[in-house]
Amino acid sequence: MSTERWLVHKFGGTSMADAGCIRRVAEILLSNPARRQAVVVSAMAKMTDALLALVSAAEGSSASIRPGLEALAERYRAAVQALLADRVMAQPVLEAFESDLADAEDVLQAISLVRSAADRSRDLIAGYGELWSSRLLAAYLDAMRRGDASRQVRWIDARQVIVIEHGEMGPAVQWAESQARAAEQFANIDNGIAVVTGFIASEKNGLYTTLGRNGSDFSASIIGGLLDASEIVIWTDVDGVMSADPNRVPEASIISELSYNEAMELAYFGAKVIHPQTMAPAVSRSIPIYIKNTFNPAAPGSRIGRDAGSAADQIKGITSVDDVALVNLEGTGMIGVPGTADRLFGSLRAAGISVILISQASSEHSICFAVPGKQAVRVEQVVRDAFALELQQGQIQRVDVQRNCSIIAVVGDGMAGLPGIAAKFFGTLGNSGINVRAIAQGSSERNISAVIDKQEATRALRAVHSGFYLSAKTVSLGIIGPGNVGGTLLDQMAAQAGRLRKEFGLDLRVRGIATSTRMHLADRAVDLGRWREAIQDKAEPLDWARFSAHVKSDYLPHSAIVDCSASDGVAERYVDWFRNGMHVVTPNKKAHSGPLADYDQLFSESRRHHVYFLYETTVGAALPVIGTLRDLNQTGDEIVSIEGILSGTLAYLFNVFDGRRPFSAIVQEAREKGYTEPDPRDDLSGVDFARKLIILGREMGLRLEMADVQVESLVPDALRELPIDEFLRQLSRHDDTMLQRLEDARSSGRVLRYVGRLDRSSGATVRLEALAADHPFAHMNLTDNVVRFESSRYSANPLVVQGPGAGPAVTAAGVFADVLRLASYLGPAR
Repeated sequence: MSTERWLVHKFGGTSMADAGCIRRVAEILLSNPARRQAVVVSAMAKMTDALLALVSAAEGSSASIRPGLEALAERYRAAVQALLADRVMAQPVLEAFESDLADAEDVLQAISLVRSAADRSRDLIAGYGELWSSRLLAAYLDAMRRGDASRQVRWIDARQVIVIEHGEMGPAVQWAESQARAAEQFANIDNGIAVVTGFIASEKNGLYTTLGRNGSDFSASIIGGLLDASEIVIWTDVDGVMSADPNRVPEASIISELSYNEAMELAYFGAKVIHPQTMAPAVSRSIPIYIKNTFNPAAPGSRIGRDAGSAADQIKGITSVDDVALVNLEGTGMIGVPGTADRLFGSLRAAGISVILISQASSEHSICFAVPGKQAVRVEQVVRDAFALELQQGQIQRVDVQRNCSIIAVVGDGMAGLPGIAAKFFGTLGNSGINVRAIAQGSSERNISAVIDKQEATRALRAVHSGFYLSAKTVSLGIIGPGNVGGTLLDQMAAQAGRLRKEFGLDLRVRGIATSTRMHLADRAVDLGRWREAIQDKAEPLDWARFSAHVKSDYLPHSAIVDCSASDGVAERYVDWFRNGMHVVTPNKKAHSGPLADYDQLFSESRRHHVYFLYETTVGAALPVIGTLRDLNQTGDEIVSIEGILSGTLAYLFNVFDGRRPFSAIVQEAREKGYTEPDPRDDLSGVDFARKLIILGREMGLRLEMADVQVESLVPDALRELPIDEFLRQLSRHDDTMLQRLEDARSSGRVLRYVGRLDRSSGATVRLEALAADHPFAHMNLTDNVVRFESSRYSANPLVVQGPGAGPAVTAAGVFADVLRLASYLGPAR
């Protein structure tokens, strides 16, 4: 006789829905190497509901009994035919079914005569579904194992094993009698599968009954206890216990391990685990329970056991109970009066009302509690009746009922003794603008619950889940302007996403991409490997309100806009994004160099709403120009002057322009390489350069406007208003002028450079200068930017920052660095 412990399975209605599902169940069982398996099965999906519907119909008329039974029979016979092609194998299954069907019809006809169904009749009819499904599975397993004669298959009617007695707490198992029966029914199975009916049982007097709600789960737990099983596997249609309802929280994930207590708490508050009562036999014997997916058996599932798993998992799940009413009993006459709570909850118990949550002020001035919303009217009347005298005499001031509430709860053994969990929970709700009406926490510290408005439940679940479950460095991103710089940034992010997630826990989710007229929104994240195809094939007309609302996800801890455009219109939206709690990263110079009033508002609003505004790449691409200037200022150094070549475009043009090729040809070449703005006049006019000088001046504390900068434009007056293509064609007419300036400089041993100068005393200039051949700016690489800081500390030997300052790759890298810098600033979700 084998000493191997039993492995108990339970397959629910969806797992047994039809012939295809039953085949899958058989494959799971037959592929399992365990020598002794007990399989508890539910009725085929919707079968029990159909049977109970026939009972209800019979209470009104007998007309629908025969057609209803025939519909069930047709479904069952089709499943038998599909699974048992051998008539010899099918015959006993169908004979038992036809006999049951005749008995069921007799019972239903009797119900129709008296127009009422006793509970025992209802239980009898409801239990047929499990008899039929279990017989069919046993027969199919027997047919499939014919090649292995040593492996037994036995069908067991649970009514011959499980004996219960109904009481106030539900069905109570009579363990001694059930144990004796189990020893007989499961005897001599050394290598085989016992298929057991779920849901049904017997009473001590021998009459048949059911185990009630979640009865088949309870059956599995009881059988596991009777057989001292090594484990119990509950097979469902999900991959395991989820950290939250995935229909409401897209980021919900599988909980790999949880304790019995955690599972009970989650189940009580509505999570799809197994009912707390059904776990009792397994809990008392420390039998682990696994939740697995029939349709994805390779998934590891969730383990429920005495141990909770990793201590680092402070929170295991976030769940909710919806449609709750919050009742508040309040009065000065309650203070210090013994028995008030006993009277209150005693009256509710007498009325058969279950209380979900209780919260009481330490002053004893009030008691509030939550009940199912559908009982609100009745509860209010029960409480008013119980305290009628006190209400009349003014000792109780009010009985208040707030409907349309929900309870949100965080559950985890790891919370016990750990400071800050409650603060994080309520802080997350508060920062999401969600009002808490009542709170409750048991002394075990395993559960913290809050009562909130029902309409805010989904938002609360998402916010709390992100606060506890996601990396604090999960950022929802909206990328604007997927052109040269923006497109390169997306490619760089695609290349690094896996490494950033693995090594640094950084989860950058591009959830929206916008051009000037179109946008693409992704539910979870854009596939960065195919973002171009998404823009091409899936984009829709641009709607800024929808774009912003989508990026500002209420279930991700942080959101940011990355503006890679050069648009004034986009820059004008920064303030609204700040007010909506969204960070902004940008190389767009328009916002920082616009009117001072707008500039002041930008920084005022970003500070007011506690968001970050990162713009290192507005000057010098990826060079640390602004960061260096800010460090000097913040450490108390006084900047005297700044001078430099702040345009990689103009640096390239005058490094390459040696007179052998026309200046216009070099401009065209620079545009094709992505060194210029889409309209080269933005560079040649000096306005773009001047914007950078204004940004640096404002960082120094100077109140500069564009009118304060003396700018020399290299765009001929006659070409300023032409379309871009026409401008490029006609620029060659002015090549001689530029050649003459080059020759004039050379004649005196100088070189041409387009230089910006910023001085506290003499102001700001941007112009083409002829510099001495030994000047530091005379010897640069093609697209270098160079910035020279003279300060109190750096006077004799000014501080120089130099490096590539143009091109999509380096600019995108600078923006990417700002995004990573933003992520490093973000702590736990605010």
